[in-house]
Amino acid sequence: MKRFQEGDKMTATIKDVAKRANVGVGTVSRVINNHPSVSDEIRKRVLQAIEELDYKPNAIARSLKIKSTKTIGVIIPDISSAFYPEIVRGIEDAAKDLSYNIILLNTDLKREKEKEALNMLKEKKADGILFISNTVNKNLKREFKKTGIPVVLVSTKDLEGEIPSVTIDNERAAFDITNYLIKMGHRKIAIISGPKDDPNAGITRLEGYKRALLESGISVDENLIFYGNYKFKSGYDAMQKILMLKERPTAIFAASDTMAVGAASCAMQKGFNIPEDFSIVGFDGVELAEYFYPPITTVKQPRYEMGSKGMQLLIDILRGETKQKSVVLDYEIIERKSCREMGGI
Repeated sequence: MKRFQEGDKMTATIKDVAKRANVGVGTVSRVINNHPSVSDEIRKRVLQAIEELDYKPNAIARSLKIKSTKTIGVIIPDISSAFYPEIVRGIEDAAKDLSYNIILLNTDLKREKEKEALNMLKEKKADGILFISNTVNKNLKREFKKTGIPVVLVSTKDLEGEIPSVTIDNERAAFDITNYLIKMGHRKIAIISGPKDDPNAGITRLEGYKRALLESGISVDENLIFYGNYKFKSGYDAMQKILMLKERPTAIFAASDTMAVGAASCAMQKGFNIPEDFSIVGFDGVELAEYFYPPITTVKQPRYEMGSKGMQLLIDILRGETKQKSVVLDYEIIERKSCREMGGI
């Protein structure tokens, strides 16, 4: 094949292609982007010039001309958490299938870092944002609007329902796992909840726990409600408080698997056995709970599907192919060896 050469330069430009094909630069661009307005004869001429000159379109320059960078920003709160990698994997695989790239940004649950991440994505001209981070409040929604970039929430939601989201029904899932313990004969059940100011997973899971108790005729004991931040240490610390109670619970529902493992570790270090002394259940379905001994019964969230569905929803929105506001996925209770029956209630 004859290669283009001009002096010492070996790279052809779109102007060189236009000159060779005897057409305008705009026509070459339309051929490259497969625009239907170009005649077959001209298309053939341009493609032949591209081949002869070994022209390789600049992907970034092309994307800017069509106002698309084929880039999606993914904002997560804690890159060290066991919960988020599977979501990101789902996003990444879906992005690859859809010919998009992702930029991953960690915020450490800090509002200032969230603003910095959003500003950076605006500067990078990201096509869309998948937000898997903090609780979405009015201030954050204002920051979203400032970027002018479409946003889809994953594993969190906008309480007003204005921003599209992919989640599970946290309240119902917490109801089901608490009811699971009740059906095993437990009537004194403690909860290690998420933060009091977390309306997505903290408040909703606590509400599900309370509803399960009340619907089974069990009064809610405020002394059995403890709060954590979904991390190991907060589960460990909460269990230390539980062990100091005069009347200890027979079962504990931790609002994350990591807190459940922290609670179980504390109990076992203090000489108690799981599930003989305490039945423990978690929430999320991370590998940590599966490989801990004894393995922890949990609510398994479809984290990979959350990521892939979130990516697909965002792309559908970018393409104008959907007006869907939210996707609520199913969950399942995975029974393992961290619980025992107490007899009928």
